Amino acid sequence: MTDRVAEYLTTGSRGRRAETIKPEAACFERVQTRIVANARLALDAAVSFFHGKGVTATIIDSDIDCEAHVAAEAHAALVRQSIAAGQTRPIALISGGETRVKVTGNGRGGRNSHYLLSLAQHLADTPGVYALAADTDGIDGTEDNAGAYLTPEMWPRAKDLGLSAAEHLDRNDAYSYFAALDALVMTGPTRTNVNDYRVILIT
Repeated sequence: MTDRVAEYLTTGSRGRRAETIKPEAACFERVQTRIVANARLALDAAVSFFHGKGVTATIIDSDIDCEAHVAAEAHAALVRQSIAAGQTRPIALISGGETRVKVTGNGRGGRNSHYLLSLAQHLADTPGVYALAADTDGIDGTEDNAGAYLTPEMWPRAKDLGLSAAEHLDRNDAYSYFAALDALVMTGPTRTNVNDYRVILIT
């Protein structure tokens, strides 16, 4: 820390500098603030996209804030309910917000790939289910992927490769699971962030 910064913070802590710039400050006289993107706009755009493709789309939650495996279990239950109820397909279940992961293993992965692997574990061998989970900033946790995707064809491929969803989840190693299936979503940094995007497509 430079002496100038230290002095500024010290005088501020003693009340000799304003703690926060106020709206009427001169520096704001020529400033305009416009929201050009947010999480809800992104989800609404996804709904419009699916509707344009003839797919019924529903936002099931726009502000998720829980453990990734908890969200995955709840969403898997919604999928099973939809299938059991015989709802007209295809259906897209969309959600936003950000989950969390309690890291206990030494594997690779982020909250989106962890969520998706948890979802795969709950929906194993369920036909006609596709899913994607990704961070809109292009980086899932600290990894180089934005997230991952899931298709029905992956169940037999995972078995052939000897991949165990439970074991990879225990190791916090969802990245390696989806890498083995060539199912990582790689976008590179998008330079924007409106939380995570998750969609489950039931066909």
